[in-house]
Amino acid sequence: MSPSDRYLTVHGRKPVLEALQQGRAIARIHLSERGQGPVVGEILDLARQRDVVVERVSEKRLAALARSGQHQGVVADVRAPRLQTLLGFLEQRTGRQHATTLLVLDRVHNPANLGMILRSATAAGIDGIVVPEAGTADIGPVAIKASAGVAFQAPILRVDRVEYAMTQLVDARFAIVALDAGGDSIFEAVLGDRLALVVGNETEGLSAQTRAACTQTVSLPLANGVESLNVAAAATVAVYELMRRRATR
Repeated sequence: MSPSDRYLTVHGRKPVLEALQQGRAIARIHLSERGQGPVVGEILDLARQRDVVVERVSEKRLAALARSGQHQGVVADVRAPRLQTLLGFLEQRTGRQHATTLLVLDRVHNPANLGMILRSATAAGIDGIVVPEAGTADIGPVAIKASAGVAFQAPILRVDRVEYAMTQLVDARFAIVALDAGGDSIFEAVLGDRLALVVGNETEGLSAQTRAACTQTVSLPLANGVESLNVAAAATVAVYELMRRRATR
């Protein structure tokens, strides 16, 4: 994945118009051959003012680009300069860049949760957020809105499936740590400086295969009979604990 390929696909008339209004760096806008109306007119005017290429395409092509959700006749390729493949990232993190903290998402299905996690992890300075293509919510309008636009600057690391991520991380000598019930308190656990922390699905937690790849489990202590936290809330607490540890090294 070259720097020129680093973009998120935004679909829907309002999200694309907002990306233009916010001054996002847009590589190209794909517009339905039949697209028209006031909002389409605004998109065309702003694209013209900002020298953004607009390509008229078929509905079939738009559906393929959007992959999921209602594209409403328009899709935009918005630059995300820190987006890259997990494998490409790992090739850079050797030698003097040995110390690395990653957050891995295992089947996080709710796009709002995904967006909030991207925002929190980026704010906490996590080196990379592994977002598998299969089984994870789309980084689309809902996730981008929940991230308050931070998704465009988040250090997103792409991989086809979480199983492939586990293999690549093991090969790169990462300690893979599950954030799940029953583990040692994350505030007291001994953690290495080459760490991949894994959070699981909203209702089922970690898959059996992902759990098997983890060498350690940590948890968040809960009081007053509270059984669990929302995955986005739990991830936020965890990444800030990792940020605190990094600051005291």
